[in-house]
Amino acid sequence: MSEQNAVPHIDESAWAFPRFDFDSPLAASVVDLERLRGEIGVGTTPARVFSELHRLFQFLSSMVSARIEGNRTAMLDAIAGAQEAERDAAGVPEAIQEILNVEAAMEFVDTVDRSRPVTHAFVRDLHRRAVDSLVREGDSRPGAYRVRDVAIQGAAHRPPLAQSLQAEMDRFLEFVNLPVPTHRQLLHVAIAHHRFRWIHPFQNGNGRVSRLLSYAMLGRHGFVSPVGLRTVNPTAVFGVSRSDYYDALAAADDLSNAGTIAWCEFFIEGLLADLRRLHQLQDNAVVRGTLVVPALDRFTRSGGITALERDVVQFAFDHEVIRAGQLEHLIPGSPSTRSHALRPLLDRGLLKPDHAGGRSYSVSFGPNELTPFLIRELDRSGFLPPLLRDGE
Repeated sequence: MSEQNAVPHIDESAWAFPRFDFDSPLAASVVDLERLRGEIGVGTTPARVFSELHRLFQFLSSMVSARIEGNRTAMLDAIAGAQEAERDAAGVPEAIQEILNVEAAMEFVDTVDRSRPVTHAFVRDLHRRAVDSLVREGDSRPGAYRVRDVAIQGAAHRPPLAQSLQAEMDRFLEFVNLPVPTHRQLLHVAIAHHRFRWIHPFQNGNGRVSRLLSYAMLGRHGFVSPVGLRTVNPTAVFGVSRSDYYDALAAADDLSNAGTIAWCEFFIEGLLADLRRLHQLQDNAVVRGTLVVPALDRFTRSGGITALERDVVQFAFDHEVIRAGQLEHLIPGSPSTRSHALRPLLDRGLLKPDHAGGRSYSVSFGPNELTPFLIRELDRSGFLPPLLRDGE
């Protein structure tokens, strides 16, 4: 068979971990990441606040994943769409639904037992969730591997034939479920991400599923905080530049040692930069001083909330959970007066009950009217990847 007509196939050598020098940039990044991993959860940010940050970054990461696929929904439109979907899921525009699908899939990943092996059913379920209710960015067979051969537009790589997909995915899952030592875990995730894209098992939606799988694998390898929240999300890495992401992937398409190293360097250096940023958010003084207070001040100056409402929300942030009776110094008068003052903040989702039907409340980072101001402060502090900036 000629080279031109050869059927693409990943041989055993492509599943081997790449060989690189101990003093290489890749080795240095792996060492730095392992050091920072040991500091996950070592900070002063309360668990409830960290949970709200986690939800906010989940939303931002879902936007990054959609933008990589060409979805140009503006940030404010995405926030408004997410709020509208909470009130009425019917009639949500497809561009918004694509973002919400990724966010829901990440939430699903957070519920899965990390000790269980990754299966075909899990991979197909991620695909079904990612393409659910979509037309332009959907798939005619949600949750099923492709049955046709495909070509990737603008790429030199030709994915394996449909008839060999099951065998390729069997081998892929063997690799994903390998027990690997700590110093190889990040390489494990990086290689799996590329090899999944190389196999291209679905007709559409492969990029979204590959990023969800990387997210799941990072959790399986221990990149979680003591409260169970993943502090590293690979989608932020890919949000630096669509072209850089695709170029780095393409560099590994020959499955060579050099190409795989180049891809792993891109992946791991990006994770390192992201973890350094997120590490700062474990300091509650940083969260308060550079994010929450400036966002509330801007929100107040915009006329979105009154000065009193700002003080109530800030008090709730500072105390994690509050009851109406604790607000007497801000809202004098009867208990009913305080309850009446809190109602608009609850109705607008700026405060939320600490548990269903409860009368204790905590701050919500949204998506709500405060979210755009929080995002602006994240951007001003260098926390957002360029792909999230509207117009870029």
